[in-house]
Amino acid sequence: MFRRLVCLAVLASLTTGCQDDDEQRGDEAGETVVFRGARLVRGDGSILADRGVLVVRDGRIAAVGREADVAAPDGATVVDLPGRTVVPGLINGHGHVGNTMGFESSPAFQTRDNLSRQLRQYARFGVTTVVSLGGEGDAAARLRDLSTGPLERARLRIAGPVITAATPEAARRDVNRVAALSPDFIKIRVDDNLGTTRKMPLEVARAVIDQAHMHGIRVAAHIFYLDDARALVRAGVDLVAHSVRDQAVDAELISLLTSRRVCVVPTLAREMSAFVYEGEPDFLRDPFLVAGLDASIVETLDDPARRPRPPTRETADRYRAALEVAGDNVGRLVDAGVGVAFGTDSGPPGRFQGYFEHLELEMLVQAGLTPAEALASATRTTADCLGLPDAGDLVVGRWADFVVLGANPLADIRASRSIESVWIGGRRVPR
Repeated sequence: MFRRLVCLAVLASLTTGCQDDDEQRGDEAGETVVFRGARLVRGDGSILADRGVLVVRDGRIAAVGREADVAAPDGATVVDLPGRTVVPGLINGHGHVGNTMGFESSPAFQTRDNLSRQLRQYARFGVTTVVSLGGEGDAAARLRDLSTGPLERARLRIAGPVITAATPEAARRDVNRVAALSPDFIKIRVDDNLGTTRKMPLEVARAVIDQAHMHGIRVAAHIFYLDDARALVRAGVDLVAHSVRDQAVDAELISLLTSRRVCVVPTLAREMSAFVYEGEPDFLRDPFLVAGLDASIVETLDDPARRPRPPTRETADRYRAALEVAGDNVGRLVDAGVGVAFGTDSGPPGRFQGYFEHLELEMLVQAGLTPAEALASATRTTADCLGLPDAGDLVVGRWADFVVLGANPLADIRASRSIESVWIGGRRVPR
């Protein structure tokens, strides 16, 4: 009933507002909508107002504050939200879009339809911006360029094909080729996958970083080991795209990260996914997960043969131990003032887009963050770390990307799942 009333009352002038659409339409010039009476939570995790007013005009926040301080403009449509909590839309700073269908993965799935379908799935779960860190092509670049204004799917940023060159000369050529997409990041992997593959040499990684910076493009690095994290930050990498997982982060790395203002994306849920399918995880029966998935994916959940099982028990045990190290390191980084951005590496088979972000919030709290700190990581901190000035907070001028919750996530982070509606640029996302 709540959805029907909002679609009738709020979107009366937006005749397609409750339809499924993968790209923006023009801003509703002059249309002003006032959301009134909800608890408003800022992107730093603080409460702006227990009973607040959020004024949306032309897809952006035009005014925000306490009910006593912000009046509804004349002629505005008013949506009353008593007892609800409004938070900024979640930002996934490390996801993947387009390469997966169900439990299958292939570059052939990088189509506009599949990309749009997955971005709509992220949005249904309250993830309003996704930074897809590797594997995207022309279709994703076009959708990225359409990621402004009111939308019915998550906004998109991309890294393009991952650089896998073996020599500095090849690395520079590959960066020049990927730069033609105007990616938001260049992605490299500096990891031996628990000793099973060859790691990118440091001199090659340096060449990627230098060449990308010549194009004005930031570099994100997949890492596992402490030594590699230190070396890459010294070399000028702009984002550490996973947690250090072999040992505790040390004072030297923390000093490098803070002095160079480099953020870390822990991706705890990704680590969990590396061993959780040894059995049948409880979350496969979670109604919140099932309700947000396309029917074609739901049909695959009961087939154990299609789940991404670890190759050996030893591999599962090593990733299980790596998760413990990664969780401990999150607390150390936060306590030291390092920017801990939010990401899950969701998108590959078994890492459910949108849902894994809520698992990540819960895991961050289990690692020692307060619910407010976890929510801040998933909103404003990630916006700041990844250069997204229009997202991540309920402040005047930013996109009206927010989630209406039926419960308060500051009291219990699992309340992030009590989604009643999601709004991107002031447009309600179909659910």
